[in-house]
Amino acid sequence: MAGESSPVLQVVPQSRRAVALLKNGGLSDLVANNNAVKAAIEEWLTQMRGQLMSSYVNYQFLRAEMEPAYHKAGLPEALLFGIMAKESAGKVHAVSRAGAAGPLQFMPATAAQYGLKVVNGFDQRFDPRMEALANAEFINQQLKAFNDNLELTLAAYNGGPGFIGRLAGPTDASFWSPQVYNALPPETREYVPMVLAAAWLFLHPDRYNLKFPQINGVPGQVSLLAPASLSELTVCLGQTGGMQDGWFRTLRNLNPQLDPQAVQPAGTSLRIPKQLEGAYASECAPNSRWTALADTLHAAAPPPVWAAPAPRREMAVVRRYQVRPGDTLNGIAQHLGCADPLDIARANHLRAPAYMIRPGMDLRVPACGGMPQRDTAAVRSYRVQPGDTLNGIAQHFGCADPMDIARANDLSAPAYMIKPGMDLRVPACRTMAQRDVAVARTYHVQPGDTLNGIAQRFGCQDVASIAQANGLGAPYLITAGMELRLPSCRRG
Repeated sequence: MAGESSPVLQVVPQSRRAVALLKNGGLSDLVANNNAVKAAIEEWLTQMRGQLMSSYVNYQFLRAEMEPAYHKAGLPEALLFGIMAKESAGKVHAVSRAGAAGPLQFMPATAAQYGLKVVNGFDQRFDPRMEALANAEFINQQLKAFNDNLELTLAAYNGGPGFIGRLAGPTDASFWSPQVYNALPPETREYVPMVLAAAWLFLHPDRYNLKFPQINGVPGQVSLLAPASLSELTVCLGQTGGMQDGWFRTLRNLNPQLDPQAVQPAGTSLRIPKQLEGAYASECAPNSRWTALADTLHAAAPPPVWAAPAPRREMAVVRRYQVRPGDTLNGIAQHLGCADPLDIARANHLRAPAYMIRPGMDLRVPACGGMPQRDTAAVRSYRVQPGDTLNGIAQHFGCADPMDIARANDLSAPAYMIKPGMDLRVPACRTMAQRDVAVARTYHVQPGDTLNGIAQRFGCQDVASIAQANGLGAPYLITAGMELRLPSCRRG
């Protein structure tokens, strides 16, 4: 075979390729002589051991939701565990910096392609059952496209099918061949052996002096006897059943559509592990001391910090604002010209320290619109604060286009990522009239729309610019009925 003298192939020899590798659950041929996978096994057993163990615990409670999709697709459960351990450690609400979300980390465009939508404000990527079905369909499609080549299939899951297909070429060159391996981003080169290693350890922990905990993940259900939040239930359940880290993660994972701080009414049906049904009835009963404690703690809030009165600002009429996906309180305050986001927090009784908001919430916005006009004539410096967005900073300095700041600081598309503590150069900002756009229009989102599809339909130059113009944070979620500004699109 061409390339067998490659130093890459000497380190990670090619294994047999067959669908039986997956469907019979045997990875031994791949692991036996593969030093890349062995190195990944060592990483899981050492510095990433904690993540491996928590992944296993989380998976056991999610197994009833996720494993049936793999069983129906004829795929091995070990592969599902390997992907989940690497992608999210079994945290259903995980969101990456790039915008991937859910236990199996689907990007928005891929999620839409496989039927995962945002329904009534809930992103179905956070539904473990639905994301497992989409993942199994993707894996089987890529196995077919890559002639049952498992490594290329996993590389496609991480790096994109089109990119990996172009690297592999019409002959589906080995993942380990120089033309593929050397051209891969470091993340994808590391991703494939890490997933395979986690799958192998799931199958054979005893061979590696690894002992996974015994977990009773049988699913159960309770109907709330009294109003309670997931946070309050976590307190009253304590460490029942020997759960050293408590039950917060499990309750969130099994009820992904619920805000863990929001009190649910009596009679609400919740998914919980069956082993907790008895403990709920006793420890979380309406008159239980732990229920009383949980209620007291949940009602508590740090006292407000009273500062010297700020200079009087011009008062504006109290208005209403509906929270959009990706909004932050700081961003909303900047968008509406408020000098202090705590004004909005106090007006809406938002609890410190998180001041949590969620999409669809109607906020009262008082006394905004009176910040002094900012001088944008000269280049200045700004240090990024927690919760800042590029769009919010642009609005703060009166810039019509956040791309002015992105270009001045060499921020990379499409995320234009900033982080707290970063010093940004803020150049002389253009007014809206000075922007090099043809038309600014609005569009009402229809069911099934994606931001990428809207951009293509209206000939927009940059999806990220549309997202920033509307205060959308990654993963740029939109919902039916939302009104979008389209600032960088051609005249229709």
